[in-house]
Amino acid sequence: MPSPPDPEPLPPELLQDAAASFGLLSATVRLHLLWLLSQAEHDVGTLADATGQSVATVSHHLGKLKLAGLVRARRSGKHQIHYVDDPHVARLVQLAIEHHRGAPAHQPRAHGA
Repeated sequence: MPSPPDPEPLPPELLQDAAASFGLLSATVRLHLLWLLSQAEHDVGTLADATGQSVATVSHHLGKLKLAGLVRARRSGKHQIHYVDDPHVARLVQLAIEHHRGAPAHQPRAHGA
């Protein structure tokens, strides 16, 4: 059987951008926010309640996610309603959560890299 073709080389900039996305997802609060926003749009107060964080903390993390282009907000009356702006990232977060939900309890957790 012939061997598969060599994969296309990846530009360093692409790898850096992908690593930066994973870096953003490495914070538990941001991962939780993206998980919640991948399910439905929410205002900051609802997100704070759901994550057990202060409104200030959630706003800070949402700001980072907005700067990265992963989250956007729209005004609805007096509220900013946040939503995931990148369906690929939403799916990545969903897959990661689903993967770990299905992992056997005896598997050790990975710490660091």
